[in-house]
Amino acid sequence: MNVETAPMIDARTLIDVAEINFRVVQRQVKDLTHEESLIQPPFNGNCMNWVVGHIAQSSDKILQLVYEPSIWTPEQLARYDRDSAPIKSGEDAMRFEKILADFQTSHERLVAKLAQMTPDDLAAPANPMVKNAGEQSVAEFLHFLLW
Repeated sequence: MNVETAPMIDARTLIDVAEINFRVVQRQVKDLTHEESLIQPPFNGNCMNWVVGHIAQSSDKILQLVYEPSIWTPEQLARYDRDSAPIKSGEDAMRFEKILADFQTSHERLVAKLAQMTPDDLAAPANPMVKNAGEQSVAEFLHFLLW
């Protein structure tokens, strides 16, 4: 679709998607302990610690996309990045409670930032410092990452 004819993704839409995603994750991991988060599924997959850590890591990248400071260190981001090694034990895993708390913090910061963003802010080119942003607008890449 041509960028000039593509419908603009507005801040309210992005906030709504972020809110839905956040609530789904919260519901799915309710009462899950750190030890339970490390259990490996019986198929080719990864434990909930990695899965939710990856979602939190992506949320941290979203903050960077909108020029908000990162919550995690580069090492923490790398541990939960796409294609990173599976977590096989708690030795190289972040505490699940910390992952959830940081995910909530990044979610709250993102929603607050989106509420302040103008259509021009959202139409601007994505932060070139964010990996894989390409030539998308802030809104387009946010929509992809929130998906």
